[in-house]
Amino acid sequence: MSEAYVPAQQPQACEEARVPAPDVDPSGPGRAQGSPPQGSGPALRLIWRIERRELFLALRSAPRARSGPLTVAWIPGDPAEPPRVAYAIGRRVGPAVRRNRLRRRLRALARTEADLGAGAYLVSAGPGAADLDFPSLGRHLNDAARQARSRSTHLAQPGSGR
Repeated sequence: MSEAYVPAQQPQACEEARVPAPDVDPSGPGRAQGSPPQGSGPALRLIWRIERRELFLALRSAPRARSGPLTVAWIPGDPAEPPRVAYAIGRRVGPAVRRNRLRRRLRALARTEADLGAGAYLVSAGPGAADLDFPSLGRHLNDAARQARSRSTHLAQPGSGR
């Protein structure tokens, strides 16, 4: 095998580099050049998680209301705090992908469109909930939450006999 002669100097490039100019338009960009805003925008409506076991145990015996395939239990809470919401979606709804999609849809409804007052909510979904469209799911969530709050206030009133 013979060795080839390789020169140490590289030839000069013949063409200009193909890098575009920062602003092709001679007048510059049409908007003010400032730094972009940092972080996300302001929160529309906050929803907190239920993390304490005592709250879950209290929700277990709380009055429930059903609307379509959704059941909601409610316990009154501090009006200064956002509502706390937990979701119970059983395996009868379908595989994990379908259950998680339904949970994400319910969270989006609770954050944006649902009429949730202060307190703690446990939202349970039955098998038909995954087949509902977004407006119908929101309507059932609002109806069940409203009924659960009214049942709880009726039970708390003295002389209601329940």
